Amino acid sequence: MPETHDHNSHEHDHIHHHHAPTGKNAGFRLGLSLILTLAFVAVEVIAGFWSNSLALLTDAAHNITDVIALGLSWYAIRIATRPAHANKTFGYHRGGILVALFNAASLGLIALGIFNEAWHRFQAPPEVHSGILIGVGTLAFIVNIVTAWIVKEGSENDLNMRSAFLHLMGDVFSTLGAVVAGIIILFTGWNWLDPLVSVLIGGLILWNAWGILRQAIHILLESTPGDIDMEKLLGDLKTIPGVENVHDLHVWSITENMRMLSAHIVTADQPISAGARLQQATRQMLAERYNIQHATLQLECASCNTGGVFCELGHTD
Repeated sequence: MPETHDHNSHEHDHIHHHHAPTGKNAGFRLGLSLILTLAFVAVEVIAGFWSNSLALLTDAAHNITDVIALGLSWYAIRIATRPAHANKTFGYHRGGILVALFNAASLGLIALGIFNEAWHRFQAPPEVHSGILIGVGTLAFIVNIVTAWIVKEGSENDLNMRSAFLHLMGDVFSTLGAVVAGIIILFTGWNWLDPLVSVLIGGLILWNAWGILRQAIHILLESTPGDIDMEKLLGDLKTIPGVENVHDLHVWSITENMRMLSAHIVTADQPISAGARLQQATRQMLAERYNIQHATLQLECASCNTGGVFCELGHTD
């Protein structure tokens, strides 16, 4: 019997589901947090030069990384609303990934500059106005707590929002470190604590930059999402009634939240309507267990020998 390779059986199951909600007014909340953080960066820069505190200047540089992270998250939400067209069939979802690559490199350079300046200050620690360091550091701590709270909604179900939230929570601890250093300097005069805190904050910047770079490269290489076990997924596909084998299986991401799958499903020679039901059952399983909302499934009858043309991820006895 002929292979069922018409429109329905070779169906491109790209049902454009709406992704997990990012919370109410996500774009507005991200924009508000960005403005608050950017305004405070200006305050920290002025206070840092006035108090001669590298820790404050370093934290200002660190807060710039917050602005970048919040800006990328806001930009990703905005640009994702642009419709796909003939020249961009996946839309503009990868735009934020390319910007992330550029910003990760910039963050690395900022961190190296901080380490260089800290080294010189370790050699001859200048006097630090600890009162200004404590006051501005406390204000920074409050600003970071508020901005983290603003973007928290939706972070449980959306990686984009979660990355922004975790970024801000990291700053809560770094500003707390600056305040503690200021208090100790006030009572001990240990000015070398100021560049020491700067090195720690610089290390946090470098760590965040590496995380952005690693994830961006992972997505651009169209690697399998880290939380998906391909052998388990293959086994789950084979448990669906009617699926006899699976080959040419690929799973990748367009963005952190948009996962794609393509596969050839070997099944019995059957009517088109039965094949459509099989595809629907497969889509439902992929969405529920693996959060894969976009799948392209090609059905092939068991009697049609592929001749080993496709890479097979599993063999039946």
